[in-house]
Amino acid sequence: MEYVAGYSCFNDVTVREYQFRTIQWMQGKNFDGHGPIGPMLVTPDEIEDLATSRITLRLNGEVMQESFIGDLIFDVPTLIEAISEIMTLNPGDIIATGTPSGVGFGRTPKVFMQRGDVVEVEITNIGLLQNTIK
Repeated sequence: MEYVAGYSCFNDVTVREYQFRTIQWMQGKNFDGHGPIGPMLVTPDEIEDLATSRITLRLNGEVMQESFIGDLIFDVPTLIEAISEIMTLNPGDIIATGTPSGVGFGRTPKVFMQRGDVVEVEITNIGLLQNTIK
């Protein structure tokens, strides 16, 4: 954990029609302008218990996803250990941990973001990241 500089909000924007073209999801998650992060970096000493921080994603004000960081399948040390087995982690690298259940694609009926939609990712003790779909 001494290598963790801090925590921030990240919006894992995915273009589904590209994501499912192959069995690998990379191409659906790497379009220019996707993957916004912010609004700030909060150092670990500023958060008493990261596990109790709530992560919420709102689409046009409606809660779509919500959970606690402590509900992640893997905790931060486990993620760092697993990732460092397959690649070199360097200062400044960002690890995006995943997302709570409730993604629009998995809903019935499916929900897809549209131009003009406002997406908010909020994590208690960390901040609020707000983006408009263009």
